[in-house]
Amino acid sequence: KMMRNVHLAPEADEDDLYSGYNDYNPTFDTEDLENDIAFQQAVRTSHGRRPPMTAKIPGTSAARPVATAFGSKVTLTSSMGRPMTGAIQDGFARPMTAVHAAGYTKASMRGSLFDPLGQAKGPAPPLEMKNQDSPEEKIRQLEKKVNELVEESCIANSCGDLKLALEKAKEAGRKERVLVRQREQIATPESINLDLTYTVLFNLASQYAANEMYAEALNTYQVIVKNKMFSNGGRLKVNMGNIYLKQRNYSKAIKFYRMALDQIPSVHKEMRIKIMQNIGVAFIKTGQYRDAISSFEHTMSMSPNLKAGFNLVLCCFAVGDGEQMKKAFQKLIAVPLEVDYDDKYISPNDDPHTNLLIEAIKNDSLRQIERERKSMAEEYIMTAAKLIAPVIETSFAVGYDWCVEAVKASQYVELANDLEINKATTYLKQKDFNQAVETLKTFEKKDSRVKSAAATNLSFLYYLENELAQATDYADLAVNSDRYNPAALTNKGNTVFANGDYEKAAEFYKEALRNDSSCTEALYNLGLSYRKLNRIDEALDCFLKLHAILRNNAQVLHQIANIYEVMEDPNQAIEWLMQLISVVPTDPCILSKLGKLYDNEGDKSQAFHYYYESYRHFPSNIEVIEWLGAYYIDTQFCEKAIEYFERAALILPTQVKWQLMIASCYRRSGNYQKALDKYKVIHRKFPENVECLRFLVRLCTDMGLKEVQEYMTKLKRVEKLKEIREQRIKSGRDGSARSRREGSAGGDSGGNKGERLSAKLRALPGTSEPYESSSSKEIGAFYIDPLGPQAERPKTAARKRTEEDEFADEELGDDLLPE
Repeated sequence: KMMRNVHLAPEADEDDLYSGYNDYNPTFDTEDLENDIAFQQAVRTSHGRRPPMTAKIPGTSAARPVATAFGSKVTLTSSMGRPMTGAIQDGFARPMTAVHAAGYTKASMRGSLFDPLGQAKGPAPPLEMKNQDSPEEKIRQLEKKVNELVEESCIANSCGDLKLALEKAKEAGRKERVLVRQREQIATPESINLDLTYTVLFNLASQYAANEMYAEALNTYQVIVKNKMFSNGGRLKVNMGNIYLKQRNYSKAIKFYRMALDQIPSVHKEMRIKIMQNIGVAFIKTGQYRDAISSFEHTMSMSPNLKAGFNLVLCCFAVGDGEQMKKAFQKLIAVPLEVDYDDKYISPNDDPHTNLLIEAIKNDSLRQIERERKSMAEEYIMTAAKLIAPVIETSFAVGYDWCVEAVKASQYVELANDLEINKATTYLKQKDFNQAVETLKTFEKKDSRVKSAAATNLSFLYYLENELAQATDYADLAVNSDRYNPAALTNKGNTVFANGDYEKAAEFYKEALRNDSSCTEALYNLGLSYRKLNRIDEALDCFLKLHAILRNNAQVLHQIANIYEVMEDPNQAIEWLMQLISVVPTDPCILSKLGKLYDNEGDKSQAFHYYYESYRHFPSNIEVIEWLGAYYIDTQFCEKAIEYFERAALILPTQVKWQLMIASCYRRSGNYQKALDKYKVIHRKFPENVECLRFLVRLCTDMGLKEVQEYMTKLKRVEKLKEIREQRIKSGRDGSARSRREGSAGGDSGGNKGERLSAKLRALPGTSEPYESSSSKEIGAFYIDPLGPQAERPKTAARKRTEEDEFADEELGDDLLPE
């Protein structure tokens, strides 16, 4: 019975249960769909968009016969008309995903491509374009344009182009108003973007203020402040107060600051503190120091900071209350610095990673901010101490000592020594050198940095007083205390330079520059050392480097011009002197130097211009006066030359040279009577002057005056006296020569004395030559003929030759022209 229902399948019909799964139905072959005419026609027509006909297909539970081992396979179809998994159509079976990889079939052997993502079908159709003409799209684009204009305005302001920033802000305002009108037409007023309106107006007001158009800026701020729809608009009264402060309308500035303070909630503590500081500054501007003190004290009690503390000290000083000054100074030094100590930047071990990290943060932006904050704190405290020290106690020294003790008890302990050194500097400014020295000497037992600073100042003081031994000692102490102190090395080089050891001085200056390449004093002194060592090229290199650092330093420009003059390059020297004149246009020495260079180049007109400018700024330079007098004589303007020689005679009244030049100018200009009067005046002042007597004899002879005999007699007497002196000098010189040959000490001294007298007399002009020949070449050239051309001489009546005429011919020789 059990076997009744068992039927064995015949072996002939036996088949594999998994056969047919790899067969492929050509219905699903999409490779040649583009070339299928029927399919393409169906796609282009509505036939391809028809829904599938499922009503004619019976349900799968009744219509799908199941293939068994006893019957043949029948094609299985789903309700959508697709073949079932494992079904065989046209000899190909649809693959079963669980057995084979998706997309892989045996049909690939026929040349089909592997394309599981369907990329061979081509790009997807483009998205549907938005309607640009719709009102919503237009408003959206306009909003985008307004935002772009505001951004461009801000960027232009940050780049410094304030005019462009204002133009962009105005254009943004115009477009925003158009946007508001369009929104009102298509929507309710509640849909207006208030944030965008606020942004546009605020940016416009800011750009007006940046361009110093304060009235327009205030009007724009008023529009924002008065509009109650802007919830935070009241804060902008701070900006309005700032504008009134710039306009020096301090009362209105205080009013708006207080209004802003009322509208800012107490949770915004920092902003309220800053507004209180602004109110205090405005009170200082109006001279209401008591009210300013109240504002700054409130600030220091709520949020102490350095600026408010320093302003509080200033207000207390203005009021003159010493006790309040002390309290304000204590509040200032109690402000927390909020700066990490330098120990943080010292590596505790040799870990390379830690060392790299420390090197990276040593000079980063945060470290620079810390340094600036520390430097600002030190500057505030030092300035406040110098300000209040003379008035808080009975004397400056006692007040400064109180400040030093207060600083020592605070977190700024390092500043105590700096205050002590500053105390010595203040003594120097008060010309109390002894107190300065005593104060600096107290630092000899302090730590190395302070000791080096004090010793540097002491060395500088002793160097100025020309006490080189003391200056050298303290310079050595400064260098030994801190070898890397460029000021100490520079002072040490100065002491060596003063002793004449220029090579060693240059080494100290080089070391100072190695420690601090910006030490301009060391670089300048190094150039001077090279000049002393005659290393001109290296000296020029030093001064050119210094010129790159100090562009308009007069001393550096003068040194460069001087070096080019030494190098015999007058064109370069003139060019650098012209730059120097642009810096110091009234320096008479530089102007005369330019005149000399142009004179050497043969440009007399330019030389006269600069010599005249030099004389105009300093009319007491004898060299300039002499050159100008010679120039006017050369150009046949003797009357103008008299003015300069009179100035020289006024400056040097004991030198007969300038008096004779004045008389000579009178002769050359044809005014013989004035010349005679001038020679008489000269004779009264210098009765033994031979040249003056010779000119008197000649003028009196040519003019037929009776005084000629008197002057001839005086001339003979003076010449005989001169001859006797010359003989004595000659005999003394001969005696000294004999003494030198004999080796006697007495002869040596006599010879030296004789040589000195001989040199002094040789400097005087000879008997037979006019006095002017000993002057400069330009001036002496005009006095070869003392009385000038014959046409300029006075005419006299014919008379008999007298003894005086014979004497004149004998004395003056060929210079005397016949009547």
